[in-house]
This record gives sequence, structure tokens and C-alpha cells, in this order.
Amino acid sequence: MNGGGREGDRRDDEVRGARRIPGPRGAVDDLDLEAMERPALPPPGGSTPDEAVPEQGAAEPDGDVEPEADAVDEPEPAMTSAATPVLSHQVLKALLGAWALSACSAEETAAVEDHLTGCAPCADEALRLRDAVGLLHTDGSLDLDPTLRTRVMDGCLGRRPARIPVPDWATPYDAETARLDALLRDIGDSEWHAPVRLQWFEDERPATRRTTVAGVIGHLMAVDGLVSAALGLDDPLGRVEVPLSPARRTETYWAATRPPATRAVREPWRDLTHELIRTASLAGRNVAERSVSYGDFALPLQDALLDRAFECWVHGTDIAEAVDYPYQPPSAAHLHRMIDLAARLLPAALAGRRSAGLAGPAKELVTPGEPGRSVHLEVEGHGGGDWYIPLDSPAAVGSPRRAVAQVALDGVEFCRLVAGRIPPVEAAAGQEGDREAIRDVLFASASLSRL
Repeated sequence: MNGGGREGDRRDDEVRGARRIPGPRGAVDDLDLEAMERPALPPPGGSTPDEAVPEQGAAEPDGDVEPEADAVDEPEPAMTSAATPVLSHQVLKALLGAWALSACSAEETAAVEDHLTGCAPCADEALRLRDAVGLLHTDGSLDLDPTLRTRVMDGCLGRRPARIPVPDWATPYDAETARLDALLRDIGDSEWHAPVRLQWFEDERPATRRTTVAGVIGHLMAVDGLVSAALGLDDPLGRVEVPLSPARRTETYWAATRPPATRAVREPWRDLTHELIRTASLAGRNVAERSVSYGDFALPLQDALLDRAFECWVHGTDIAEAVDYPYQPPSAAHLHRMIDLAARLLPAALAGRRSAGLAGPAKELVTPGEPGRSVHLEVEGHGGGDWYIPLDSPAAVGSPRRAVAQVALDGVEFCRLVAGRIPPVEAAAGQEGDREAIRDVLFASASLSRL
């Protein structure tokens, strides 16, 4: 409750001068109109300007007239800075945003919090603003979860199954092409020309080839043409006779795209991936075993699409590193299938290296039925498992064998080895047993890589 007189005027002045959240300002607002309207404060002596300068024509007191006793009393006590200022409801409501941001002074904070205990509408608004401020200070990544698409699709298909479902063996390719397409959709036009260095392992040493982001997508499309040919679809490279080797197909495509490809390559590549998945889904069960020729070797269609999924992930990572984009490994189930494919290809890769004199000879079995030697490949972490790689005969991976060595690798690191991204001598996290057998398996894994 305010009293009258000078104390009440001073209290009103403090209310008018209270700090608040400023609104949009115009040019005229640059003038401190509030300060211009504010009455002048009394000088230290205690008299006001009106008292210091008498009005014109007023009689001045005689010099021998003594002042009244009340005129020399102690000055009126001023409000201390520690006291809570008395502010109107509108001022306190305007301060709620600054209070939520912890931008009020100590006096304003005390006044606002005292007001919130008795004003329900302001209390509700304060809670809403404080929750909004919490969203501004999140430490989490704003990038979408890479598994979001899979979770959404699983939820949708759980409620309404697809009329023609994608075969289980084609789902890794479907997922990895979709993830790569999401990356490509996010990058700008200039980033399609960002340099990318492709790596693989050839003739016991690393090999590299420089291209662009658009060139990488052209490479994927050129090799996908091998799968489209097996399904009776048109070759994306045209009607001219094109070699079956993935590397030669890629070089043919790059030579035909002068000047280098731009982001226009994304649409034909994505259309081709959709057509491959659609055709595989409509072709029936027997199509999974249809042979896809790579020139020097062939794979059944289900393994060929798994190989293409692996290539999409590997080259998606290459592109992501070139444009500084977050990119995660495949899901554990899909990564496990990719590792299993590489493990199943290792016996043939070992045999090829032996014929070229690059690996130790196979041991002849003296006793019929005697289990041959094997290397226990222990893949840890994401998508891991245990595989036994035969050394002496092309028997199936995982059959009972006498393990002469054990090598342990992380799942993603093993895939990087198979992709030619790390040297074989640096890949293993742990080794035990026959060192020559371990070396042969690691180098055979790296030899699976190609352009």
C-alpha cells in the first residue's frame, strides 16, 4: 500500500523505471522518454529544485528568521536495494520470459517468484516457458536416428502387411539403398563434386582411385547393372556391349560421362534400385538362386544383392566422410549377414591365393575322415559371431574342424578389412596360434575387396 506525498512519488518512479523485456523498437524509441518524464531527484543536500530556486516575486525570508525545527529533521529513509520492488501485474508478467532464461536481477527474481505463489495464470505461463527453455539447451544430436525409417516401416507393415512383401534376403539391399538415398537428398549441389578416394587391396598392396560423389553413385549403378541383367532388365549403361567385370564396367561408365556426372545421376540410380527390388519381389522363390555373373566369379542373386548392400554401405561411408555427414553402420542383423557372406567367400579366396603362390600350401590329410585345419574367426561387437575358415579343403564354413589358430576382430573393422580400407596387418584385435594361417586368412579377407 503506497502512502501519499514524496514517498509515494518515489515508489511510482521506481515502478516506472523497473527493467523489463524490451519489445520491438522504432526510431523514436531511441530517446529515453521515460527518463525525460521522470522528476529530477533531490540533490544530496535534501532540497528539491523547486525549493532551491524561489518563485519569481516571492518574498525571501529575513536572514535573522530561524528555520522551524521540523525543516532540519533527518532525511526520509530511502528503500534499500535488498528490498523486493513492488511491481505491477503487467510488469511481472512481462518479466516471465527473462525469469525463465535466468536473466532477471536478484530483486526482479524475488518479485516474480513471490508473485507466482499467488497468481495461477502467471504460474502456468512460467512453467510453460521454463519447459520451452529446456528444449533450447539439449545436448543430444539433432540428426535423425538412422534406424528411424526401419522402425517406421516395421510399424506400418505390422499393422498392414505389404501386398507383395520384399523377400527377407533382399531387405539389406532395400535398407542400405534407402539410407544412402537419404544422405544424397540432404547434400547440396556443390557437394556432388566433392572429391572421394576409393580404396581396395590388390597385388598385396593398397590401391586407390579418385572420383567425386557423383562418380561413386555412377559406379554403384554400373555394377548394379550386373544384377539387372540377371533379372532380364535393361542395362543402365545402354545397349552397347559392356564387360562383366565390375571395375571395367565402372571405367566404361566414367569414360562415357564427360564432363563428370552431377546430381542428375541420383534419380536413375534410385529408379534402378527400386526396379531391382520390385522385380525380385515379384519373381517368386526360385529367383533367389539365379546366378549373377561378375566375370571372374558368380553369385546367386540373394548373395549378389547382399554384396550390393555391402557396397552401398561402404561407399555411403566414403561419401559421408567427404561431405562431413553422420553415417552409421547397418543394423546388427544385416551386418551379420554381410560378415557371413565374406566368411563363406574366404575358402575360395584362399584357394585362389594359393594357386598364385601368395598363401601357404594346403596340408594333405593322411587319415580318411580326419578333420582338416581351420582358423577360428571370432567377430566381436555389432553383428558378430563365430566362423571356422577351412584351410585344407573347400568344405563348408562352420563344419567341425581342428582349429590351429584364432583371430578376433570387431565386426565393423572386419568389414573395413574386407572392403580394403585397412591393411591386413593392422586389422586383428587379437591373434593366437599358427601365425601363417592367420596371415593367410587376413590377406584373403582383404583380397575380397575391389573397385
